[in-house]
Amino acid sequence: MFDGFDSGTAIVDGIAIRYVRGGSGPPLLLLHGHPQTHVIWHKVSAQLARHFTVVAADLRGYGDSDKPAGLDDHGNYAKRVMANDQVGLMAQLGFERFAVMAHDRGARVAYRMALDHPQRVTRLVTLDIAPTLAMYENTTLQFATAYYHWFFLIRPAPFPETLINASPDAYLKYHMGSRNAGLAPFTEAALAEYLRCIRDPATVHGICEDYRASAGIDLAHERDDIAAGRKIECELLVLWGADGTIAKCSDPLKEFGKIARKVSGKALPCGHYIPEEAPQQLLDEALPFLVGAREV
Repeated sequence: MFDGFDSGTAIVDGIAIRYVRGGSGPPLLLLHGHPQTHVIWHKVSAQLARHFTVVAADLRGYGDSDKPAGLDDHGNYAKRVMANDQVGLMAQLGFERFAVMAHDRGARVAYRMALDHPQRVTRLVTLDIAPTLAMYENTTLQFATAYYHWFFLIRPAPFPETLINASPDAYLKYHMGSRNAGLAPFTEAALAEYLRCIRDPATVHGICEDYRASAGIDLAHERDDIAAGRKIECELLVLWGADGTIAKCSDPLKEFGKIARKVSGKALPCGHYIPEEAPQQLLDEALPFLVGAREV
């Protein structure tokens, strides 16, 4: 799925982070969401690699990256820690400054990275999210129903792990297939990869820890940012699916405008899984933003 890309593993603070790399030009880091892997980018990676050195990585807890057991406070899955993984990966690859495009959980890691490492992130694209604190604080029945997993996965271990591990295929297919487009956007090869990874109980635990951190330590970090007046300093492009839950339950531009200084964005004609549902529309919006004044 990534013809012409090399694969590798970087050890960052004792954690193995798996990635693929291809193309040439300025560095661009791609981060995925739940319950997926770096494979979400397979429909856009070749085009991006014509303009950038593309690094698509698996987050800790996902794919073929390490999946450590969660700490009592879930701090080793804080978005701050997950962002440090990726900053360390890029540094090992020789990139001190880089652009980032990220979907879903990866986008939460990415905007934390931009807040914590403003000297590293040159431009940021987030896909189909609003800030975590805003989403929890503005929870409605509609949101809680559509994003049931935000409240299920944070239950203490091993309750959600036990239920998912009883039938990981059913969980993944229901979760991804229950969105507006069903399973149609996912190629057979990509779906097989997602299923392979979620059949590992360590992945299921890592996913749960990711969400547990977001309902606890991540919220504390976001409140600290607000109290200190910290905002995302780089240019931020916010894209979301017009047919997704974010569009129905939130105002992404408004909410990101509260935590970032230079924000633009729009809805795309798709649902949640933008890189696989609407790859060309994503490229049409993201490429001009990422390359800036350069001709695309």
